[in-house]
Amino acid sequence: MAMKKQRSLLKSILLGLVILLVLVIYAYGFQVTKVNLDETREPRRQTQLTRILRALARPDIFTYDKEEFVVSLAVYTPCPADGVTLPEPDTSGPYMIMTPVCADPKSEVTVEGFNFEPNIEGPLNFIPPSGVSLQMGAIQTDADGHFIATVELPKRPDTVAQEIRAVTRRNIGGPHFSKNAIETWAKIVETVFMALLATTLGVAIAIPASFLAARNIMTPITSPFTSMALSILTLPIGAFIGARAALWMRALSDRLTGNIWVNLLALALIPGLIWFGLRWALPPEEVKKPSQGLRIARLLVMFAMSLLVILVLFLISALMMRIGQALVPPLKDLGFLGKFVAALGDILGLITPLLSALVGAGVLVSASGRLGQWIVEHSSAALNRSANLVLGTAAGAALFAMLGAGIDWLYQFENLALTLVIPAIVGGVLGAVTAIVLSRRATLPIGFVIYTIMRTLFNGLRSIESLVMVIVFTVWVGIGPFAGVLALALHTIVSNAKLYSEQVEAIMAGPLEAVTATGANRLQTIIYAVIPQIIPPYISYTMYRWDINVRMSTIIGFAGGGGIGFLLIQNINLLNYRAASAQMLAIAVVVASMDYISSKLREKAI
Repeated sequence: MAMKKQRSLLKSILLGLVILLVLVIYAYGFQVTKVNLDETREPRRQTQLTRILRALARPDIFTYDKEEFVVSLAVYTPCPADGVTLPEPDTSGPYMIMTPVCADPKSEVTVEGFNFEPNIEGPLNFIPPSGVSLQMGAIQTDADGHFIATVELPKRPDTVAQEIRAVTRRNIGGPHFSKNAIETWAKIVETVFMALLATTLGVAIAIPASFLAARNIMTPITSPFTSMALSILTLPIGAFIGARAALWMRALSDRLTGNIWVNLLALALIPGLIWFGLRWALPPEEVKKPSQGLRIARLLVMFAMSLLVILVLFLISALMMRIGQALVPPLKDLGFLGKFVAALGDILGLITPLLSALVGAGVLVSASGRLGQWIVEHSSAALNRSANLVLGTAAGAALFAMLGAGIDWLYQFENLALTLVIPAIVGGVLGAVTAIVLSRRATLPIGFVIYTIMRTLFNGLRSIESLVMVIVFTVWVGIGPFAGVLALALHTIVSNAKLYSEQVEAIMAGPLEAVTATGANRLQTIIYAVIPQIIPPYISYTMYRWDINVRMSTIIGFAGGGGIGFLLIQNINLLNYRAASAQMLAIAVVVASMDYISSKLREKAI
């Protein structure tokens, strides 16, 4: 019994300590966040809050054409020595009287108006002989068009009559959209298409990247040390060859694209030549085993056809740009179609060298990997160990030297010994030690390494918000929606690639094992066992990402990324809350509409 009481007392003490700790944490949170309710009681802040809330409740969407009415009243300040005799006002229209009829400067007088438009407001100004308008106050008429205002005469003494002028405006005709509403519509359309382009670009890159970040796809991939070392050595060589080949073909295409007829003739002939060349180099069936000379000839033809493919891409790029620019004037209002064609051609011309470098690196890495596998299978243990020692040392030195060069480019150390020589030596030593420690037929988990690198890259970039990314892109491409598209696309790539890869990891293993058991290669396994299982969730994630990008597009403009956010932050900075209210209303309508549309599309697609 005593033990139970002690335990109960101990639990009560622990609970009390936990509650006390929570209170201390929240008390410190109040201190850090500077919670101060005294500010909310200040009359000035309450007045400002009321003004803002009333402005937000009246969004600037509709407006009327205005007709201006000006009613003047003669006034003497100070009173003339011989007194003042004013003519009788014309009571058939709007008129004003002042009591008293004259007064000294800085005196208070009462201005009364009659026959004005009911329920209107406007300024009440004092007009001295100089013609400079000085606002004395404001008027607000009642339902009968009458107002009374007590104002102070300014310190503008003069012997001649001066004026008190009331300026009012009356609505003419029916309501129509205001300039702010039209600008808001244009920007909200821009926002939606920013999200569309960013989603399309991001998903196109995220889908293939997601397979590289899927553990169940990448972990089984291993490679012999010899193949790995050769791949590291040949990767930069292949990328360099691909990039140089693209530069050669670009120079040749520049000569052919000077005349459009030559360009068209080249595009008509070269694809046929490529088809025949590839048919000869890659025959569907071999009658007999080809000789070594024939194999070399086929490799040379395939290399030549690859160069011609690059040339065709550049020719298509130049032709699209020429046609697109030529279509802009005749299409007039539809000239954006011509600009679109020209932009696609320009994009093709920009990415062709990159694609060429990637293909060159991929081909050479694949060939070197096969060569490494052949060396492992057909060489003696002593020869293989010697080859691994040499290749490991060279690969380690090359890898660390490339990393050092990248660091030097970023931080500009300009010290070759620090960024090139020392990393190369360290890498060479590590490569040699690895070659000595590993057995002859040991394999390296290259797939797991790629998976880890991709996941780390996705997590790092995903932690940076698009609002920060757009700052970098505005420096690169300038302020506007294009920078917003690039920022949203980058965030879409890293976010969706992670979601897609997790979906790949969650697929059922049965179909994967069944397709693998038939002898299918890795690409066939992905096509027939993985893709059928991931299509529905991929569609769902893509639609949801478009919804997210629409909402993010509304604030991306705060940092210069275009869209409705750019207009919203301008009006907030100018304290134009009625205009800002119209933009916030448009954002709410678009976000709600996109949420409804995307949910319906997901229901139909899944």
